[in-house]
Amino acid sequence: MTDRLVPQLTARFDELSQRLPEENIEFWFARDLMEPLGYARWENFITAIHRAIESCQSTGYDTSDHFRGVTKMIQVGKGGQRPVEDFMLTRYACYLVAQNGDPRKQAIAFAQSYFAVQTRKQELIEDRMRLQARIDARDRLRESEKTLSQNIYERGVDDAGFGRIRAQGDAALFGGHTTQMMKDKYGIVQTRPLADFLPTLTIAAKNLATEMTNHNVQQADLQGERAITQEHIQNNHSVRNMLGQRGIKPEQLPAEEDIKKLERRVKSDEKKLEKQSGKLPKSH
Repeated sequence: MTDRLVPQLTARFDELSQRLPEENIEFWFARDLMEPLGYARWENFITAIHRAIESCQSTGYDTSDHFRGVTKMIQVGKGGQRPVEDFMLTRYACYLVAQNGDPRKQAIAFAQSYFAVQTRKQELIEDRMRLQARIDARDRLRESEKTLSQNIYERGVDDAGFGRIRAQGDAALFGGHTTQMMKDKYGIVQTRPLADFLPTLTIAAKNLATEMTNHNVQQADLQGERAITQEHIQNNHSVRNMLGQRGIKPEQLPAEEDIKKLERRVKSDEKKLEKQSGKLPKSH
């Protein structure tokens, strides 16, 4: 996301905020947010809202404190009006809606961070976006590695074999540095995954190589540990070569903060956000 886009989007979302003066509660109308969040159809956006309501319920909060169904009259035809469904959303509700959107959409990625921070300073929003991008990248790598594990299990490779395949891929990506060598370099204890301490770029590189392996294992119906290992090594070499063309050597990039700590911090921030958002009045 460009530096110019963040202040533009910040101003746009600021303009859309509403306030209940007697309650001093800030809120947004869902229909106002639909287009800025990249949704063309209300039918699609309402799905994200319902998922957000389920997320709110799963955390034990009262959904009526943050989501309020309302009816709006809109202009149609020649001076006519018709009622449409809408929602009043607190800041916490907006955050949950963004969390249930597609993070690959720039507007959704921005909104996840915009609604997560109480003060709308550009640098704070950008810091939160970087943090969220790393967490999202780690989640995608977990999913692709889970898929790879399932794929190769069906093709005669057990858990120990999966570990060896992944280790060979790491050695190819990190220019001969094994997983253990990279852990030693970063000071990571034996029981923790290397990926939890890698920068976003390296996590994304590992994910790309793993997705390529998943694709080719299925397309070519590769069988057995040896064939799949060779495939995974080649894909990691390819990704390393691509990075190398841009002057990037993964093994030389510094470690990042433990992603488990980041995830705990995000959970803690979510609890604070729910409290600080306030509650919609019972009837309005």
